[in-house]
Amino acid sequence: MIDLVIDASVLLKWFHTDGEGRLEEAHSLRSAFASGRVVIHAPPILGLEVLNVAGRRWRWAESQLMELATSLQELGIAFTEPDWQRVAQWTAQGLTAYDAAYVALADGDAMPLVTDDDLILKVAPGHAFALLSAPDLLSSDYRSVEPAS
Repeated sequence: MIDLVIDASVLLKWFHTDGEGRLEEAHSLRSAFASGRVVIHAPPILGLEVLNVAGRRWRWAESQLMELATSLQELGIAFTEPDWQRVAQWTAQGLTAYDAAYVALADGDAMPLVTDDDLILKVAPGHAFALLSAPDLLSSDYRSVEPAS
């Protein structure tokens, strides 16, 4: 079993595909999660970020947002509050506190963070792995996969 942290840039692709890239990688990660090969961890802010995008950017109706909220709660993601000191350290490196929460969780629990966010990949190369590398992460020990550079 593989433990990973994912951020909203990945989870959003599970619920909306229009105009999204790297869908094949996002869906292979979702399949691995659904089959129990992967345990997904995230800070609690993940659900709020997804609901925010669905409501504001995608302009989903209330009924769709209510269904999404239920789906997010039923997914089985291991929600864990990151260490706030680590969040502060990563925020000082140039990330928003929201993005820093994902990196702090990955950093603190020695898990890879899978993201499609270029700034996170740039700021946290030892912890963040591009969504593009998800198939490699799923097929091997992530420490042998090249992190973002």
